[in-house]
Amino acid sequence: MSSIGVFGGSFNPIHVGHIALARELLTVGGLDEVWFVVSPQNPLKRNAFLLEDAKRLEMVRLALRDEPQLAVSDIEFRLPRPSYMLHTLQALTLAHPQHRFSLLIGGDNWAAFDRWFGHREILAHYPVIVYPRGDSPITAADLPTNVTLADTPLMDISSTRIRQAVSEGRSIHGLVPAVIEALVVKNYRSATSL
Repeated sequence: MSSIGVFGGSFNPIHVGHIALARELLTVGGLDEVWFVVSPQNPLKRNAFLLEDAKRLEMVRLALRDEPQLAVSDIEFRLPRPSYMLHTLQALTLAHPQHRFSLLIGGDNWAAFDRWFGHREILAHYPVIVYPRGDSPITAADLPTNVTLADTPLMDISSTRIRQAVSEGRSIHGLVPAVIEALVVKNYRSATSL
């Protein structure tokens, strides 16, 4: 049985920090693979700007093309909206009974975890691996038994910063994988000029 980390997010756009973090979580989380689950709508971010689903999915696929232990999943595109992680984990478990799934979330999401739909059920059925985020300090002693704090470096990069740079005509070189750099500029420049 393979151990799969479920890394959900808007990936609006995916960036080098996401990929570096996933590589780290493979090791510190004892995972065989990390699946990037592209979300069509985060219920806690309903008013945020979001590039079209198909374009974000395409960029994640391209960015992970040469990463053998990192994969992309569009399962949430086939589930009711908004996307609730409990339903995503249940659907993945049903579709892939040969795998064991763990939820990967940042400290910022852990701080709001009690507001997540079905959070108690997630904790009862799925291991949770929390990685640190600068704005949400947590300690291992504060976590329930099914939750592990991953010792990963802080990533000082964000999708918001990348979108802002594109809208201002600044370079995003080195912030996103080279294979999608031109696509990110094209997609977000045209989206922000509407």
